[in-house]
Amino acid sequence: MGKQKIPEQEIKTIVRLRETGHTLPEIRKIIPRGNGTIFKYIKNVTILPAYKETWEAKRGGSKALSIKNWTEAQQKANVIIPHINAKEKIIIAACLYWGEGTKGDFSLSNTDPILIKTFVTCLKEIGVTNKDLRITIRTYEDLDREKVIAHWAKIVGIPKKQILGINVLKGKKHGKLQYGMCRVRVTKGARYLKLLQSTVKTIAKQISSSPCSLMDRTPHS
Repeated sequence: MGKQKIPEQEIKTIVRLRETGHTLPEIRKIIPRGNGTIFKYIKNVTILPAYKETWEAKRGGSKALSIKNWTEAQQKANVIIPHINAKEKIIIAACLYWGEGTKGDFSLSNTDPILIKTFVTCLKEIGVTNKDLRITIRTYEDLDREKVIAHWAKIVGIPKKQILGINVLKGKKHGKLQYGMCRVRVTKGARYLKLLQSTVKTIAKQISSSPCSLMDRTPHS
């Protein structure tokens, strides 16, 4: 069956509400439809001049609230993690490999430079050195080869000549992949990999055997 058609009167109401400066959440309270459905009918609607000031004020309020929430979240994160020690770096490396690593060998691929840098930095806590790293890159035809190499070499902290290979894909980059994808592989890293895999098993065992979560232990008012 196809999607249920929205009555024409509902569409007119959605458009009118938007014209008079109503936000998407406000419209949803009046017209109980999904975000995607409502957005479909309001995305090209122009706010009427008489309601423009009210609309702008709402947008400013939403932005200010978002900034406030982000600031509070960062402050809480700083309290939770005042400093990352060596043990925690090993846990981070294990979890990154758990989520993003290749199970066939000791490697990890990602487009996020911060994730790659974090993984490499944490690996050094278990004894991995730059000489143990083998770096390859996947990029696109329209990206500058030298800039891509220089970028990932700086992120990983190795000389450009240590990047062993570049796989150039046909076509243009997708979205925000300005530097393609980096693959980090550890050579002769069996003992390091066993430590990470054992760390993952320990985490999984302790989590699964935990009788209740932190939220469950929080007293309710």
